[in-house]
Amino acid sequence: MSRGGEMVYIPDDSDFSSFRDQCESLEGWHCRYNKAGVTVWSQGQEESCTVQKIKTRISCKDVPAETLYDVLHDTRYRKKWDSNMIETYDIGRLTVNADVGYYSWKCPSPLKNRDFVTLRSWLPLGNDYMIINYSVKHPKYPPRKDFVRAVSLQTGYLIKANGAGACVLYYLTQVDPRGSLPKWVVNRVSQFVAPKAMKKIYKAGLKYPEWKRKHDPGYKPWVYPEQNTLPSVSLTELSVQHADSLENIDETGLPEDQLSTSDHEA
Repeated sequence: MSRGGEMVYIPDDSDFSSFRDQCESLEGWHCRYNKAGVTVWSQGQEESCTVQKIKTRISCKDVPAETLYDVLHDTRYRKKWDSNMIETYDIGRLTVNADVGYYSWKCPSPLKNRDFVTLRSWLPLGNDYMIINYSVKHPKYPPRKDFVRAVSLQTGYLIKANGAGACVLYYLTQVDPRGSLPKWVVNRVSQFVAPKAMKKIYKAGLKYPEWKRKHDPGYKPWVYPEQNTLPSVSLTELSVQHADSLENIDETGLPEDQLSTSDHEA
């Protein structure tokens, strides 16, 4: 996403087009899981224990594309359905369709928890929607001692309308976890973590309309930019977050039998 350069930039149409192509293409992707309407693919070195590309797809019946788009934007609602989230908040806005945000993630124990600072951008395209992000550095949000600061090289969602009142959701992520992870973790991501996460988003989409009716139903700053009250952030305040500037921890020796039981759920 960061084009390999030092300058932070806001993704343009070509970046969104490239992201969509990656979501829809099967070339170079290896299917790792296909069950109950959820498919997971991976790309890259199968034996690599760190930076893999993972892509997942789920068909969402009875959830319109615009509803799922709202779900993925709505920070307040995320606290209701994302049990892996420790904390998330918006730091500031860059343009009407780009902002900077913070997210911390509860990793399966005994792994250390991770956090991210990302530049996020979104694009509605008629009945389809895309949200993409990559990691940046913000001077007021440096790495914290209680988290491993991970790096999103490219992460995002493609939501495609699929007939009346239904959609297909793609989630594509390439993250450097800043740790040498055991092989079982990489396998577990594709076999358990990714499918479970997609099912959670689908269920969240089914429940969102009722929840939103009771919680400031007209407030959608991702749709109505004039509602956005975040402070403005200048691109000059940000820099590209390079993985090699962050601490790298070795967790390869962690045994799978120590994994917390809740993480075994598919």
